[in-house]
Amino acid sequence: MNIWLNFIIESLAFGATFMYGSTGEIITEKAGHLNLGIPGVMCMGGAGGCLVLNMIGKSGLPGPVIVILGILGALAMAMLMGLIYSFLTVTLRANQNVTGLALTTFGAGLMKVIMSKMDSTVYLIGPKMLYRWPFADRTDALQGLGVLFFLAVFIAIASSWVLFRTKVGLHLRAVGENPGSADAVGINVTKYKYLASCIGSGIAGLGGFYYIIDYMASQEAYLSLEIFGWLSIALVIFALWRPHMTILGSTVFGFLFSCSSQIANIEGITVTMAAKPLLKMLPYVFTIAVLIITSIRNKRENQPPASLGLSYFREER
Repeated sequence: MNIWLNFIIESLAFGATFMYGSTGEIITEKAGHLNLGIPGVMCMGGAGGCLVLNMIGKSGLPGPVIVILGILGALAMAMLMGLIYSFLTVTLRANQNVTGLALTTFGAGLMKVIMSKMDSTVYLIGPKMLYRWPFADRTDALQGLGVLFFLAVFIAIASSWVLFRTKVGLHLRAVGENPGSADAVGINVTKYKYLASCIGSGIAGLGGFYYIIDYMASQEAYLSLEIFGWLSIALVIFALWRPHMTILGSTVFGFLFSCSSQIANIEGITVTMAAKPLLKMLPYVFTIAVLIITSIRNKRENQPPASLGLSYFREER
C-alpha cells in the first residue's frame, strides 16, 4: 500500500479514539455540563470492556456475542462513571470542574489496578481479531478499520441527527442554553442532564475500549490512554459542538498526533529525537489556533452552550 495512503488510513483509525471521546463530551456539554472527567471515563470504559472479555474469553461463545458483550461491558462501566458525575454535579450541585478532575484521577488509577490483574492472553489475543472484522487478515493500516471504528462513525452521525433534527435534541439544547426557560415550559431539566451525562460518558468509554482492544491491541496500551481523553475534550472546540464534525477533526488530530512516528518512515525525511516531542505538540497548537479563530469570528452558533459549567438552581428561576 502507498505510504501516504497508509498514513491517512492510520490517521482515520487512530482518530476514532478521539471521535468517541469528543462525541460523548459534546452530548454532555449540550446539556450544560463540562465533564473534565472524560479521560477517566475513557480509562474505565476500556477497563470495563476488557474485564468482560477476560471473563468470557475462553467461554466458547460465538464471535458476534463476544463482540457485543465487550461493548456492553465498556458502556456499563463508563455510564456508571457518568452516573456518579451526574449525581455529584446535578443532584448535589458540586463544582463541575473539580468533580471532573477527581473522576479523571480516580478512573485512571482504578483502570491501572484492574488491567494489571487480568491476563492479556485471554482478553486480548483472541478477541482483537473479532473486533478487527472485516479487515482482520490485513497486515497494513486497514486492520484498524474494524467494527468499533465504523460504530464510532455511525454514533457521530446519529448524534448530530438527534441533536439537530429531533424534538429530544431540541429539548437537550434548550437545557444547555437556558435551563430556567426550559424548566418553565415543562422540560425535565434534571432528567435531560442525567441522560446526557450518562449517555455521553458511555460513548466516550467506548473510545478507551477501542484504543486498548483494537487500535493498539497490546498489553501496555492502557498506560497511554489518559492523554487521549484530554485531546478528545480539546477536539470538541474544533468540532464546534457538532458531533458529525468530530469525524473530520479526529482524522486531523490523528494525523497530527501520528506525525512524530509516521514521518520518520517516509523516505528522504529525517526526524531527530529532539524534534519528536515538538511534533507531538501539533494537535495542541492546532487546537489553540482553532480556539483563537472561533473567538475572533464570535458567531453564536460556533460558541459553547450559554449555561456550560453552571449549576442549575431551580429556586432561582
